Amino acid sequence: MVRENGSISINTENIFPIIKKWLYSEKDIFIRELVSNSSDAISKLKKLSSIGEAEVDANEKYQIKVIVNKTEKTIKIVDNGIGMTEEEVKKYINQIAFSGAKDFLEKYKDKADEGQIIGHFGLGFYSAFMVSERVQIDTLSFQKGAEAVRWVSSGGTEFEMSDSDRTDRGTTVTLYMAEDSLEFLDEFKMREVLVKYFSFLPFELYLEDAEKKADEKKDKEENKEPKPLNDTHPLWLKNPKDCTEQEYKEFYTKVFHDFNGPLFWIHLNMDYPFNLKGILYFPKLKHEFETMEGQIKLFYNQVFVADNIKEVIPEFLLLLKGVLDCPDLPLNVSRSFLQNDGYVSKISTHITKKVADKLTGLFENERENFNKYWDDIHPFVKYGCLREEKFYDRVKDILMFKTTKGDYVTLKEYLERNKEKHENKVFYVTDEKQQAQYIRMFKEHDMEAVILPSMIDNHFISFLEMKANEVKFSRIDADLSESMKETDGKADEKEQKEIQEGLEKLFKAAVSDDKLKIQVESLKSEAVPGIVLLSEQSRRMQEMSRMFGGMDMGHMFPKEETLVLNRKNSLVQSLLKLKDREDRKEDVEMICQQVYDLAMMSHKQLEPEAMTRFIERSNKLLQKLAATEEK
Repeated sequence: MVRENGSISINTENIFPIIKKWLYSEKDIFIRELVSNSSDAISKLKKLSSIGEAEVDANEKYQIKVIVNKTEKTIKIVDNGIGMTEEEVKKYINQIAFSGAKDFLEKYKDKADEGQIIGHFGLGFYSAFMVSERVQIDTLSFQKGAEAVRWVSSGGTEFEMSDSDRTDRGTTVTLYMAEDSLEFLDEFKMREVLVKYFSFLPFELYLEDAEKKADEKKDKEENKEPKPLNDTHPLWLKNPKDCTEQEYKEFYTKVFHDFNGPLFWIHLNMDYPFNLKGILYFPKLKHEFETMEGQIKLFYNQVFVADNIKEVIPEFLLLLKGVLDCPDLPLNVSRSFLQNDGYVSKISTHITKKVADKLTGLFENERENFNKYWDDIHPFVKYGCLREEKFYDRVKDILMFKTTKGDYVTLKEYLERNKEKHENKVFYVTDEKQQAQYIRMFKEHDMEAVILPSMIDNHFISFLEMKANEVKFSRIDADLSESMKETDGKADEKEQKEIQEGLEKLFKAAVSDDKLKIQVESLKSEAVPGIVLLSEQSRRMQEMSRMFGGMDMGHMFPKEETLVLNRKNSLVQSLLKLKDREDRKEDVEMICQQVYDLAMMSHKQLEPEAMTRFIERSNKLLQKLAATEEK
C-alpha cells in the first residue's frame, strides 16, 4: 500500500556538493558511503543497547552484507543495525542534509561517543544516484511497534513511500544499476572495492553473489562458515605493549604487500587531546628513488579514506608506509578532502613530534641499531629537516654521517676527532669509486671524510652550513689539507720558482690550455704524480646549473680546476730532467698528457673523445716501453 508520494525537500545550502559530483574523487565512493552508513546504524544500536534504550539479544551477531546480482542488475547493502521509522525516513532521507548521525549525537550527546559515528553530514546516501537508475530502501526500526517502510526514488526529487515486507530489524538499500556502472555487479570488482575501503571495518562484512546461492548452501551443509572480508580488530587499535614484533611485521606485509619487512615502526595510540591511532613503518629501501614511493593510509573509524592526505600527514612522512586512524578529522561530504582546520595542523605537528622522539630514542638507547638503519633512513631524515623546521630542531643532534673509516658519527663527533687536522671543516665524498685515489691519500695521512652519495645531500650540506655558521663542508677533491704537504727544505725559493714555471709551461703546452691552473707541492705521499682540485663554490655552482635544466652558467662561475703536481713523485722528477731535451719532446708531451688525464679520471669521468685519446696514448706508451726493453 502506497503511504505517501511527494518531492524530496532539499536544503539548498548543502545540495551543491551533491550536484557537483566531482567532489566524489572516485566513482566507487558510493559503496564506501552506503556501507559506512550501515556501520553507523550498527554503532548507534550498540550504543543504545549499552545504555539500556534498546533491547538486543546478547548473542546477536552484527554484520553487513553486500549482495550482487548480475541477472537483476542490483546491488543490495543489508545491515541489522538501528533501522528507521517512517518519520525518520521522512526526516533523514527526504530532507537532504539533515544528518541522522548529527541528530543522533545531539539527542544522546551525554551518552554517545561521537568518534564511533561516521556519517556527520547526511549526504553520503545520495552518492548512490551516481551509479543507479533507481534506489530502494527497506527498513524496520528497533523501536517496539514500528512498521517496516519502503522508500523508492529514481534519482530526481520525486519519491514514493509504502509498506515494506522486511521482517527483521535493520535496513536494506537496493541499487538498480545504471548501464554505465554495471562493472560493479562483478563479484571480483566488488570484492576489490570492499577490501580497499573496509579491510578493517569494526563489524563483519560479507560479500554474496546471488547467482551462487547453490554453492553457499552446499558450504553450509558441509559446515563451512563464510569468512568475513575484514579484520574487525586491526593491530593499530591494540595497546602497543600487547603487540608482538611478529604481529607488526605480519600486519606490514598484509597491508603493503612488501615482503622485505620494515626496519622499525612507531605505534601511535592517543586519546587526548585528540583521538589518533596508527602505525608508521620505516621500510627497507632497495634504492634511493624508492623513497618517493611511500604510502600512508588514512582511516576514519576504521574506514579507509585516502592515501597520503598532505593536510594531515607532514609531507616528509609520505616517504614512509603506515596507517593512521583519526575519528576527529573534519571531513567534508565526500570524506576525501579535509577542511582547512587548525585541528588538522595540531595532528600533523603531533605526528612529527612522535617520529622525532622515536628516532631520538633509538639513537640514545640502541645506537648500534640506529647506525645500521641509517643507510636506509637518511634520505627521509634529511628531507624532513629541509621541510620541517621543528623536526630539524628535534633531530639535529642525532644526524649521522658514515665515514671513510667505516663507522657512523654525528657532526659533533666528527668535528671533535678531526679538530687538530682541520677545525670546523667537514670533508666529504660523493662517489667512493670515482674518488678512490683521494680517499686513499686521506687514509695514508690518518684523515677521514664523510660519505654523502645521495642527490639530497648537496642541498642538505648547504642547509647545515646555514644552521651552523662556523662549519663548512668541502668535497675531498676541493681542497688540499696542510697535513698532506711537507716542507721541502732542500729547495730554495728561486729553485722552487723555476720548478713551478717549468712544469707550468710543460703542462699548458701539452694539454693546450693556457688558462690551466697549476700548483706544485711536495706531498707526503710519493705515489701520486698529480691530482685535480675543484673549488667547493665552483662545484656547487656547476651542480646548480645542471639542476636548472643544464643552463650554461660558465660565464658567471668559471671552472676553478687546479692541477696539483707532486714534485716528490718520480715521474714528475723525470719530467723536470727531460723537459729541455729535444729528442724526448714527444715522450715528455705524452707523459704530461697522461698525468693530466689520470688526475682528471680520479676527479670525474673523461669525455668520450678524451677517453679515446687516453686509450690510444696508453697503447703508444706501452709500445715504446716494450721497444725500450727489447733494446
